[in-house]
Amino acid sequence: MRPHERHEKILELLRDNGRVEVNALAGILETSQETIRRDLTVLASEGRLWKVHGGASLPQPNGEGPFQLRMTEQLREKRAIARTAASFFHPGDTLFVDTGSATVLFAEELARQQGLTVITNSVLIAQIMTRSRNDNRAFLIGGEYSDEAMENRGALAVGQINQFHAVHAVITVGSLDVEGAMDYTVEEAEIAKAMTAQARSLTVLADSRKFKKMGLFRVCQLNEIDRLVTEVPPIDPLSQALADAEVDVQIAVT
Repeated sequence: MRPHERHEKILELLRDNGRVEVNALAGILETSQETIRRDLTVLASEGRLWKVHGGASLPQPNGEGPFQLRMTEQLREKRAIARTAASFFHPGDTLFVDTGSATVLFAEELARQQGLTVITNSVLIAQIMTRSRNDNRAFLIGGEYSDEAMENRGALAVGQINQFHAVHAVITVGSLDVEGAMDYTVEEAEIAKAMTAQARSLTVLADSRKFKKMGLFRVCQLNEIDRLVTEVPPIDPLSQALADAEVDVQIAVT
């Protein structure tokens, strides 16, 4: 059976059952479990399913999906956005950085520089910044720990953010439209809003898929954004709204 035929069969079984297991798929499709895992990775990268422990499930409408899935989606685009965004910051800068797949990749690029201070609620980002041994510092915000994205959040986290001040805030969002930036969970929106309030400038990282979605919880208006880094120029009406709000739109080369 050719790969695309397996993919269609996997999706058919997924639609019928809501969840599929790797070992069951290997038996039904008469192939190895490793082949099935590769198939699921491909389908997850296309946003057609969510990879979960031992198998896959249907994605939820309008949601971002589990963090590990987000780390596989639009990877080329997100890496380009991360590289471009990191180029705007320099030794001595202080940055708030929130939790997200794009900001994890951003931290990997940022950690190549020296003498930066990052304040984050992401355990992974704190590790990335300090493992580089480039004289970078990381302050990890505490709070209720969520293992799914390795982040701290909630009222305690927001309270700690309010004790810091930074020159920059770099955040990723669930959606971006003429009304502004939004997220899918109130906890993540509150973290992003708190970081934005405690910084002098705001940089938003958003791949072009975010222009077609609608989040649930407001993070900020367009006129609060200083810089947007994306991989495709937005089209009207968003393009005009960004221009009216005097947002510096930077296009990453993929």
